[in-house]
Amino acid sequence: MALSDIQDIDLNDIGSWPLWLKITGAGLVCLGILAAGYYFIIKAQYEDLQKLQRQEAQLKDAYLKKKALAINLSAYRQQMKEIEGTFGVMLKQLPDKTEVPELLIDITQAGLGRGLQFQTFKPQRTRQEDFYAEMPISIAVSGSYHQLGEFVSDLASLPRIVTIGDLDLTPIDGTDHLMMSATTKTYHYLDEDQIQQRKQAANQSKKRRRRR
Repeated sequence: MALSDIQDIDLNDIGSWPLWLKITGAGLVCLGILAAGYYFIIKAQYEDLQKLQRQEAQLKDAYLKKKALAINLSAYRQQMKEIEGTFGVMLKQLPDKTEVPELLIDITQAGLGRGLQFQTFKPQRTRQEDFYAEMPISIAVSGSYHQLGEFVSDLASLPRIVTIGDLDLTPIDGTDHLMMSATTKTYHYLDEDQIQQRKQAANQSKKRRRRR
């Protein structure tokens, strides 16, 4: 095919074109139609399909999780009952505010009963939590190693919750006794009025911070 044959082609008279050119032109037109169809029609639909497939996967995942929860619902309910029962037992170990003085007396009697001498017994400021209050008590007692160990054991066996922290043992010069300083913590639960007062105080504090 010579260059002159291409130059002699009449673009307005397709019927006079050589067969190879007609086939080439038809192929280009088809490609153009396919490209335009993909860009204007298929591409958007394909993106929608991918989006729906992702949503389907998310829904399946949510369904499987809910199905697992439904299958184990009775077990979860039983666990909740056990947790509530355990919580109730622990809550009963917290005295109310009227019983706190008696608990403090129990602590001192536990020490005196083991032959210990109290050098310090100083209740600190009470700190309130969601449903209970924590009262730290700084103590310093002196006695033998075994007496101190028995005293700590007695505190652990009290019917009410008492914890011991910041423990420090120091030998007393010239004796076989030790000085034990520690922070014991007792707890009591808050009644409804105290809980409401705490919530009101927290809300007022938030309002003051927002105004600043």
